[in-house]
Amino acid sequence: MARLRGLSVSMSSPNFLDEVTIEVASGRGGDGIVHFRREKYVPRGGPDGGDGGKGGDVILEVDPRLNTLAPFRRKRRFRAEDGRPGGGSNKTGRSGSDLVIKVPPGTLVRDAAGGHILGDLVHPGQHLIVCKGGRGGRGNARFATSRNQAPRMAEKGEPGQERELELELRLIADIGIIGIPNAGKSTLLSRVTNAKPKIADYPFTTLAPNLGVADLDEETSLVLADIPGLVEGAHQGIGLGTAFLRHVQRTRVLIHLLDGLSKDPLADYSQINAELALFDPCLGAKPQIVAVNKVDLPEVRETIPKLKKRFKALGHDVMAVSALSGEGLRELLYAAARKLAEEGPVALEEELPVYRPGPAAGEFTLEREPDGGWRVRGKAIERAAAMTYWEYDEAIRRFQSTLERLGIHDALREAGVKPGDTVRIGEYELEWVD
Repeated sequence: MARLRGLSVSMSSPNFLDEVTIEVASGRGGDGIVHFRREKYVPRGGPDGGDGGKGGDVILEVDPRLNTLAPFRRKRRFRAEDGRPGGGSNKTGRSGSDLVIKVPPGTLVRDAAGGHILGDLVHPGQHLIVCKGGRGGRGNARFATSRNQAPRMAEKGEPGQERELELELRLIADIGIIGIPNAGKSTLLSRVTNAKPKIADYPFTTLAPNLGVADLDEETSLVLADIPGLVEGAHQGIGLGTAFLRHVQRTRVLIHLLDGLSKDPLADYSQINAELALFDPCLGAKPQIVAVNKVDLPEVRETIPKLKKRFKALGHDVMAVSALSGEGLRELLYAAARKLAEEGPVALEEELPVYRPGPAAGEFTLEREPDGGWRVRGKAIERAAAMTYWEYDEAIRRFQSTLERLGIHDALREAGVKPGDTVRIGEYELEWVD
């Protein structure tokens, strides 16, 4: 293969933490003081009380050496230094030191109280002031006027700000590797990079995302993320749930790895895409490269021509690879690199966007149509219907189970649907059968 050395950024589940809530408080401003100049042979010395120093800010800063929020497991309360009080001779108190909290690239910052996003920290060195330090109080010298030449007043420092923050880590990768459990995603990542993910032959071996960097040649390198296996109902918390679906959102191209030993790889492909769409419709629009794994096995190799023909009929090209032997991986990565180049550079202000799901995945409405049929409306279910391959019974059964999980079956029964009634979802018409 080409030079596929990699800088491993592999994360094991005991240490990987991608959501945390912390409490931060900026420093209080220093007090201004009341003070008068007192020197020998200087009668009626005027006011010379200095201002207090500014309280320290709380700043979040991106540290590219970090790849998890695990440091916050031990400490979740942070407070910046208070400003010092002013002094005589118009001396301003020392400002409190800013508190800089290091976070990994890809950290999304939300205000816990309001839920709104404060910032999206992706670039090394990028920083965000989340709490501004209190202003220092003014000393009495600042209040002197022609009418009041000896003011005996000053200000105390302004209290600092306090807030609760929700930090959410979304891994930054060019390519996301998705697929059902045991499709071989971790093996593929370990083969093309130096990442060392845990690999075994039981479901959910990967409990945390893994990152790896593959250098294809002198000018081409890819950052790949192995996303833990998705199962039917993942968008509702089944299996590993939505905990890692968010990491797919930052990737720009997806490698959809299919298990060549699966009973129906095409149905698996349909299932995974439906789960992505149910979690966030924007994920369904991401470009994908479809690859069938385990072609080193004779029984899988025999099925490749048939699979390619089935996918070709649906407008998809399929690549055959073996994550174990390395067959086809070089071509797969170069195909991913070309697809990434076709997407073009991301504008700085739009780089690594954060996709926000709209309404809850289970929201839907039922309407009775003039011809006696039923119309089911809902962004999630309509997207799932559009991504279901109706030519295959397994895909249809999976879609039917989606209807049951979302409560649409029960809702139709309660509304009075009868056998033979037409149920329309998006542009598709289905016949109700008990």
